[in-house]
Amino acid sequence: MKLLVTGGAGFIGSNFIRYILAHYPDDSVLNLDKLTYSGNLQTLRDVEKDERYSFVRGDIGDRRKVEGILSGGFDAVVHFAAETHVDRSILGGAAFVKTNVMGTQCLLDAARQAKVARFVLVSTDEVYGSAPSGEKFTEQSHLAPNSPYAASKAGADLLARAQFRTYGFPVVITRCTNNYGPYQYPEKFIPLMLSRAANDQSIPVYGDGMQVRDWIWVMDHCAGVDAALRRGRDGEVYNFGAGNEWPNLEIARRLLRLLGKPESLLTFVQDRPGHDRRYALDSEKARRELSWSPQTDLEEGLKQTVEWYTAHADWVKHVSARGYRSYYRKQYEQRDSTLAKVTDPGGKH
Repeated sequence: MKLLVTGGAGFIGSNFIRYILAHYPDDSVLNLDKLTYSGNLQTLRDVEKDERYSFVRGDIGDRRKVEGILSGGFDAVVHFAAETHVDRSILGGAAFVKTNVMGTQCLLDAARQAKVARFVLVSTDEVYGSAPSGEKFTEQSHLAPNSPYAASKAGADLLARAQFRTYGFPVVITRCTNNYGPYQYPEKFIPLMLSRAANDQSIPVYGDGMQVRDWIWVMDHCAGVDAALRRGRDGEVYNFGAGNEWPNLEIARRLLRLLGKPESLLTFVQDRPGHDRRYALDSEKARRELSWSPQTDLEEGLKQTVEWYTAHADWVKHVSARGYRSYYRKQYEQRDSTLAKVTDPGGKH
């Protein structure tokens, strides 16, 4: 297959590209990425010389550029590109609407015009909102997003669904729980914990730390996206969860134990507005129709993650040096007086 992967310089996208190149010697991948603060080509340094891999810098919302790329003929588009950090969406949602909604619409229209045979939209469990205790969301559950980020992703999902219902365009939507593993940008929960603990800095925990998340090893998610790409049914949604439901506080404690650091580093901070209490997905449909199941248990996955970040401190330093805090601070200073007071948009989580 000849694949166009959007957002391939980010965490999950880069791991997906690595997965495809490792498992399919006859496949090729073109990576389209805007290279915003969280996208970095150093993340793909190990594959950049592979003749099956190529890169184009560009915005998924640039219709002319996207159409020009797709005119080259692709078997499928796998769409990872998105603004993803919930905290930043709370501070200002416009960028999330622009990329996640309008950018996705542009990409869908261009792919349909190019007669692409399969379009996979990689979404999130957050579109369902907070799961009641003891319940898991299925693909038929109502969408009830509670953050601007989640709402923008739900909008993208609905636009993709409309492309299938209106035009018969072969779209598949995947929704996954919290990913962890190598190459995750240091603003996210686990790498933030690791980078701060390694430097004996305080580790911020929202509220009481009892928000429950289902953690999935990133390569297990990539295997699921690949299964949806090759075996998914047009117009369908597939949930990917690992059944690793743990409170954030427990994950933080496990990471500290693996690093040999004291729990006294934990610092409880004011909870995030609209913070979902629990995410949980029923993945039976993916197991049944796609013959997919997660292969990495949480204990082993966390161990590998800690080892990777410990061994790749230079990578963390390099990507962090691009200064996502200063970048977004500059943007916010141009907005109203409320947002202008923000001095550290990524500091808590």
